[in-house]
Amino acid sequence: MPHGAPELDLASRPPRSFVALITGASSGIGEATARRIALEPGAAVVLVARREERLRALAATLGAPASFIVADLLDEQAPARIRAYVEQRFGRLDLLVNNAGRNSRATFAAGGYEEVRSTMAINFDAQVRLAEELLALLRSSAPSAIVNVSSMAARLPTPGTGAYCASKAALAGWSDALRAEERGQGVHVGLVLPGSIPTESFPQIELLSKPQTRWMVSTAERVAEAICDAGIRRRRERYAPRPFALGAVLRVLAPSLSGALQERLAADLPGEEAGAEPAQSHVAWSAPGPSRADARA
Repeated sequence: MPHGAPELDLASRPPRSFVALITGASSGIGEATARRIALEPGAAVVLVARREERLRALAATLGAPASFIVADLLDEQAPARIRAYVEQRFGRLDLLVNNAGRNSRATFAAGGYEEVRSTMAINFDAQVRLAEELLALLRSSAPSAIVNVSSMAARLPTPGTGAYCASKAALAGWSDALRAEERGQGVHVGLVLPGSIPTESFPQIELLSKPQTRWMVSTAERVAEAICDAGIRRRRERYAPRPFALGAVLRVLAPSLSGALQERLAADLPGEEAGAEPAQSHVAWSAPGPSRADARA
């Protein structure tokens, strides 16, 4: 699509095959997203994750045509291998969902630069590298879309999760810039910011056990719907659950209140005496992907 062409809506297309690729698809939000997109008319789903047995089982249960690629996105060759597969099998790509990621819960004093580096590598660098590899295919398939799964932590960082917050904030900022850059090429870029979602690494037991905080916990299925809003219906930004958008507004309109909350959370962190375990924060919202051991595609 030439520069300056009008933006089209995937949802307005007549039913036909459209190809969606989802990273981190072996569990949690990625799995829920695959199941939701498979319901779209004409959808063909490509699942990307490291755990072959889970991908195989998921692909077998989807109502739409489904295939999978076993890949670790930290592998230098993974993006090119994924592109080659999609080009050879489909010749097009209509939706890229960048969902793969990992959690990080350690203070900077405990985790240092290495914790930041390793978290950025999968939560940000890997998403950028895959998008770069697939961008030409997305442009040639326009109107198409990229959905980057960030986190509420990008807007409301909490102490003890600095590496994670930084990686998700980087993903959010890059998404905003990329959206403006690719609009004229027909490639929409949507951003989804999940809040408290039960996952393998964040069961959210503490929040679910209290009536006054239970409302804060949403589901992977609701995030999957938000991803469809951002990708298929081309929304710019979606929070899940929706009320969490008020938290981002609060940070802008009442920064002192937001800062006081951060200080309160910091005061609750465990000590860091010599030989102690790295401090862990009881963050109010979870990472959108599964645990470190499972998170990468």
